[in-house]
Amino acid sequence: MADYDVDLFVIGAGSGGVRAARVASSHGARVMIAEEYRVGGTCVIRGCVPKKLLVYASRFAEDFEDAEGFGWTVPKPTFHWPALIHNKDREITRLEAAYTTTLERYKVGLVKGRAVLADANTVRLIATGETVRAKYILVATGGWPHHGPAIPGIEHVISSNEAFQLPELPRSILIQGGGYIAVEFSGIFAGLGSKVTLVYRGENILRGFDNDVREHLRNEMRLRGIDVICGKTVTGVQSAAERYSVRLSDETGVDVEKVMFAIGRWPNSKNLGLEALGVKLAERDCIVVDDYSQTSVPHIYAIGDVTDRMALTPVAIREGHAFADTVFGGRPTTVSHSDVPTAVFSEPEVGVVGLTEAQACAQLAKVDIYKTTFRPMKATLSGRNTRTFMKLVVDGLTDRVVGCHIVGPDAGELIQVVGIAVRMKATKADFEATMAVHPTAAEELVTMREKAASYTRAAAE
Repeated sequence: MADYDVDLFVIGAGSGGVRAARVASSHGARVMIAEEYRVGGTCVIRGCVPKKLLVYASRFAEDFEDAEGFGWTVPKPTFHWPALIHNKDREITRLEAAYTTTLERYKVGLVKGRAVLADANTVRLIATGETVRAKYILVATGGWPHHGPAIPGIEHVISSNEAFQLPELPRSILIQGGGYIAVEFSGIFAGLGSKVTLVYRGENILRGFDNDVREHLRNEMRLRGIDVICGKTVTGVQSAAERYSVRLSDETGVDVEKVMFAIGRWPNSKNLGLEALGVKLAERDCIVVDDYSQTSVPHIYAIGDVTDRMALTPVAIREGHAFADTVFGGRPTTVSHSDVPTAVFSEPEVGVVGLTEAQACAQLAKVDIYKTTFRPMKATLSGRNTRTFMKLVVDGLTDRVVGCHIVGPDAGELIQVVGIAVRMKATKADFEATMAVHPTAAEELVTMREKAASYTRAAAE
C-alpha cells in the first residue's frame, strides 16, 4: 500500500460518490474525494431537493382555493418568487454543510476543484497540478443537461440549472421535453402563476411509462391550464423586446418570457481522461461497467448517472454502497435495477413500480389488468375537477403483482410502500387479503376486484 497516497479517490461528491466514500472509509480505506462545484451534487444542489421545495410552493395556490369549500375564508394570497428562492438557497446551503460534515466525520479528504485521470492509478488536481496515487478510482460525476441539436437562438434557452436561480418568476414560459424534469417544472411554474406551454416531440409525455398513466397525467395537466403540445419540436428562438418568439416544427409560433429545454441529461464523462486510458464508453458517452460497477480498466469504477444505467439518486446511492462493500468490505454486492419504485413530482404526482401493461404483455403469457379512477375525497368539498388513477398489472398465471401505477395526491409516498410488496413478489390475493384503511385513496389498491382487461400472449401479439 506504500505505493499509493490513498486507497480510493472519488471524482464527484454527489449522493453516490459521498455514500461510496463514507462506506469505504468505514471499512478502513483511506479516501479522498474531489468536487469541482458544490458538495451534494445534482440531487442536493440543483435537482431533486430544490425541485421538491418548489413543488411544495406551487401547490399552495390550489390549497388556498380548496380551503373555501371547507369553510375557510382566505384573503387573496400573493406570491413572492425571490423569497422562495432565498429560502430554498438557505436550505441547500445547510444540506451542503451537512454533507461536508459527514465526509469530515468519516475522515474523507475533500478536494474542492476539478480532478481528472492521469493514468489508471493517478488523479491530477487541475487547480494545483498536484497528483494523487490511488489504488482504486471511482468516477461519480453524474449527468448534465443536454439541449440537443443546435438551433437558431439556442443561446437564449435555459435548463433546469438556471431555472432554480431566475431573479423573477416568468409570466410565461415554454418548456421543451416530456420527461420527469419537463412535466415537473411545468407544474411548478403553472402552480406559481406562469402561463406554461409544454412542447414534446413524441406522441405523448413520459415516454416509457404506462400508457394509461401518460394519458391521465396529460389530461390533468391541461385541466390546470398547461398547454401540452405533442408531436412537435422547437426549431428556433428569437429574442424580441424582453420576450422570445419560439418557432415550432409545424411553422407555428409561441411568444413567451422564458424558454427552457428539459430534453435529457448526458453522462458527464467528457474531458476526464477516460478515453486516453481505454475506458470503454457507449452511447451518449456513458461509462460501460459490469455488475460490480467496474469499467473496462481494472481499478477504475463508475456509478450513478455517468453510467446511464438508471438515472435516479437512490440508485446511485445504492451503487456507491455496493461498490464500497465489494471492493473494501469483502462482500461482493450487485445492485438490481428491476422493480425500482420511482415518482414524478408533477401535479398530480405519479408513482410507479414494475412493468407497464405493454411490457407485461410482451413478456408474460397471460396478463390481468385492474384499474380504477375516482374523485379524491378532498375534491368533493373543494369542487376541484381532478381524478386519481390507479392500476395493477398482474401475471395471470402466477397471480403475482408485477406492476403498480398511480396518478394522484401522495403517489410518491404510496409507491414506496407498494414497491416493497412488488419486490417481495406479493400476489393479487395478498393485496386482497390485506385489510383496507378507510377512508383513504390507498384502500383502492386492496379493494380492486374486477378485471379491467385480460390478455394472453396470442391476443397481445
